[in-house]
Amino acid sequence: MSDLTDALRDALLTQNEEYRLLDRQHHEYESRLKVLTEKVLLNEEEQLEEVTLKKKKLHVKDRMHAIARGAQESAVGQ
Repeated sequence: MSDLTDALRDALLTQNEEYRLLDRQHHEYESRLKVLTEKVLLNEEEQLEEVTLKKKKLHVKDRMHAIARGAQESAVGQ
């Protein structure tokens, strides 16, 4: 990751509540997915949970990128 991206992420984590909550949620989804992927065999409920978590994690990541793009465009426009 570039320094600019790291700096932007750090700024958003300290200044943007929505971004901070999304980041926390993303990490929670990632942790649960790690637990599921470490299992040798998943039952139907766990398979459904895995698919659902992947979709939620992607949605959260997309929203985080949208917030970052908006912040970066605002910074450039100033």
